Amino acid sequence: MTLCSDLGRELAEPLAGTAPVAAWWLVVEQPGPWGAKALTQSHLDAALGASLDAAAGEHGGRVALVRRPRWHPDTHYPAARRVWLAGTTPGATFLLGGWLTSVDVLRSLPWAALRSGDVDGLLAARPELRHEDEPLLLVCTNGRRDLCCAAKGRQLVADLRDDVLGRVWETTHLGGHRFAPTAVLLPHGVAYGRMDDKLALLLVEEARAGRFLDDGYRGRSTFDRPGQSAEAAVRRVLGDTGLDDLAVSSVVSVADTAWRAVVEHRDGRTWTVAVRAEEQQPPRPESCGKPPVTPIAYRADVPVPR
Repeated sequence: MTLCSDLGRELAEPLAGTAPVAAWWLVVEQPGPWGAKALTQSHLDAALGASLDAAAGEHGGRVALVRRPRWHPDTHYPAARRVWLAGTTPGATFLLGGWLTSVDVLRSLPWAALRSGDVDGLLAARPELRHEDEPLLLVCTNGRRDLCCAAKGRQLVADLRDDVLGRVWETTHLGGHRFAPTAVLLPHGVAYGRMDDKLALLLVEEARAGRFLDDGYRGRSTFDRPGQSAEAAVRRVLGDTGLDDLAVSSVVSVADTAWRAVVEHRDGRTWTVAVRAEEQQPPRPESCGKPPVTPIAYRADVPVPR
């Protein structure tokens, strides 16, 4: 069987505009097996998982379960778990991490504070958490979602584990199986595909210095898909940029498959970017074992800055 990610690479399907969309992330350690819908199909209490998923949908965020690299047995006994909260807004990113003796307290997170980036409010609600400066790399390894994520994601984590000790974790689902191995770097929410260990290590090293890496870039989760494509296109034109140099201030639909996005640089420059959706031919499976479909790619045209 041809893996969907091998076919996607062979067809050179564009990556920009394919990242998950989330203004913030809640990351919860959950060892043991994961089902395809991990929040309700794992050893995490299913009612809690459903509650967190609903809150994320209502408040514009995303919940990810993570496991440590390699072995991840679950004893089923209560134990403290790692938890992170990340805000992805350019210029106002944050990463709060710590240990919780019971993840059930996450039901009462101040979701409005998380959405607005009110870090003081979050720390007041969950004093166990602390600011973290080191970036966090999450690599999708959920084989119940797709074979590519299991095979290629786990290999990437194994190759990286000792180089980024404690800062690389297996995660449940980042979408875009055909771009495996896929990863997201927090707190900035920048998502990547077709990664290898050298590229992933460079990504982490560049992020530590606040620098952006273009290779394999799918987009920043802060923005919707057309906005992701526009921001990625401006970065390609500019070349060397910082992680927080660009923001998408507006995205306006001008037709069923066309948008106008305004991308702003923090130095004051702006670009009005035309984005269009294009069907990709030939049809191909978006996930291993699934029937072929015609995926959408977002194409962005960047004018000369004014």
